[in-house]
Amino acid sequence: MRPRYGIIGAGRQGVAAAYDLCVRGEAGTVVFADRVPETGMQAAKLVSGLVTGVEVSHQTLDATDRGAVEEFMARFDVVLGSASWRLNVGLTDAAIAAGTHFADLGGNAEVVWAQFEADEAARVAGVGIVPDCGQVPGTGANLMAHVARSFDEADSVVLYDGGIPASPEPPWNYLLTFNMDGLTNEYWGHALYIIDGEQRPVEVFDPDEYETLEFDQFGTLEAFATSGGLTTLSRTLEGQIRTLKNKTLRYPGHVAQFKAFRDAGFFDEEPIMVGDTKVVPREVFHALIEPKIRAPEGFRDVVVNRVVGRGVIDGKDHEITLDVIGYPPEGLPFTAMQAATGWHAAIVMHRLATGRCGPGVVEVENAIDGGDLLNELRRRGFHVSERRRHLDEV
Repeated sequence: MRPRYGIIGAGRQGVAAAYDLCVRGEAGTVVFADRVPETGMQAAKLVSGLVTGVEVSHQTLDATDRGAVEEFMARFDVVLGSASWRLNVGLTDAAIAAGTHFADLGGNAEVVWAQFEADEAARVAGVGIVPDCGQVPGTGANLMAHVARSFDEADSVVLYDGGIPASPEPPWNYLLTFNMDGLTNEYWGHALYIIDGEQRPVEVFDPDEYETLEFDQFGTLEAFATSGGLTTLSRTLEGQIRTLKNKTLRYPGHVAQFKAFRDAGFFDEEPIMVGDTKVVPREVFHALIEPKIRAPEGFRDVVVNRVVGRGVIDGKDHEITLDVIGYPPEGLPFTAMQAATGWHAAIVMHRLATGRCGPGVVEVENAIDGGDLLNELRRRGFHVSERRRHLDEV
């Protein structure tokens, strides 16, 4: 019997995941569930127009209604949480109760650790749970683990990644292709790095971690610390590596802009009084900035992943540079970020559906081997290149 997939949250990433499940995930059924009926209907209509031989439909669902969510999940082999990261603990618990495998797009460390508290319950129920799918942590964690495990002894691995416009335009030189709340979530709190062999929190936008990189295709990009990218990987590789970091890539000037917004208090979630009105600064910021940076239809973006690792191979010091670059897929109505995020989630969901992952709560870097993921990405048109050199080469 072909797998039955449910998708909670019918936004861009969920749509891309649904398409991939239909084309490469052996789907028999895909059902979108969204609190806004029109959103679910449009998602189902779009995917139905792109695929054949799969029943694609939609229904209305309040993802905060535990009973309704359990009832929905029980109909499927695997469900994707592609709504807000704030819902993922409740969705994890509902999946276990329903006996349904579950993956999500993650991105918030505290939420992910709360999900891991359900590991024993998931194992008993025979359910696989994979948080943090998508572009990062997802793909990024898989690529970093792959590079680290390519050495006999790994010393350092750093991921540089980001979604950037193919043709940047001032004043922002950036356009948003995913949830606005997800962006400010990345720009708030701390990254969890491994430095000198120990896990250490590093503040987002820490100036000591700021650097610039040169790319043949994109010129100079700035790289900086953001949160949520190494949530489980820093634990997985602790004791096996001296340095582990991930940094977000943007065109120069982005850090100065958004750090100023953060430092001014626009990312705060505690309500304040403005005259006689109580407002949440982050909500005001979202309302003001999102219309300015939301990517329009037809926008062309690029997803850039560069992993630089150093370590020992056959007794000699080596450096490995792995580049994985994604462009908007030809002939499909998806941005590069949409495809990179949704397709990684679909790859993991297919593994859950076919018994190749779980049970229990599984770290995304252990949900699929990095080499296997690279093969899957090549099949989907991603540009993959790897360079190795001895560090004593002139």
